[in-house]
Amino acid sequence: IYNLLSPKKTLPIYSPRDINPELVDSTVQHIGNDHKIADFAFTNQNGKKITNKEYDGKIYVADFFFTTCQTICPKMTDNMAWLQDKIKGNPKVKLLSHSVFPNEDTVEVLKKYAKEKGVIESKWNLVTGDQREIYKIARQSYLVVKTGKPEEMYDMVHTENFVLVDQKGRIRGFYNGLNIDKKVKGEQNLTQLLEDIEFLSEKD
Repeated sequence: IYNLLSPKKTLPIYSPRDINPELVDSTVQHIGNDHKIADFAFTNQNGKKITNKEYDGKIYVADFFFTTCQTICPKMTDNMAWLQDKIKGNPKVKLLSHSVFPNEDTVEVLKKYAKEKGVIESKWNLVTGDQREIYKIARQSYLVVKTGKPEEMYDMVHTENFVLVDQKGRIRGFYNGLNIDKKVKGEQNLTQLLEDIEFLSEKD
């Protein structure tokens, strides 16, 4: 009886049609199902090429930052480090941070930043690469940045969102990367993100 009366936990699978249209590039707004993170190839803090194959079959959390940011990025990175500590014993989970100033955030800069932030290299990649590709994936795959006219596709990317991606490359949640446990209506915090990661880990 208890099992019948207790609803089972589920997580949505997000497609562009589920998201505020302002956050969805016009080229993908028609997608109602089967939305997945597009193939990518960037370079991490060790100079290693990181592609989507590195994350195949993994649960991962993605965000966007830059090392010289003095506003939201330091807090987001500290919170990603908090999350890293929570998931470091879970081999099913990884982290992925994309620099939105890739020309300034070279491999050497990212390496120094990673050391300062306590990045565990087997768990967390900080990546640089072609700026147009990073901005494109933020808008067309991760659906986290306000998009207006087509010519704004490659305008500055700045978002506090952490994105939860499942083992099949599908978006399962958006979370405020500035907020670990404060309850804010209409927002998911990082404590909820951790619970959702554990849920996906158990389902695999």
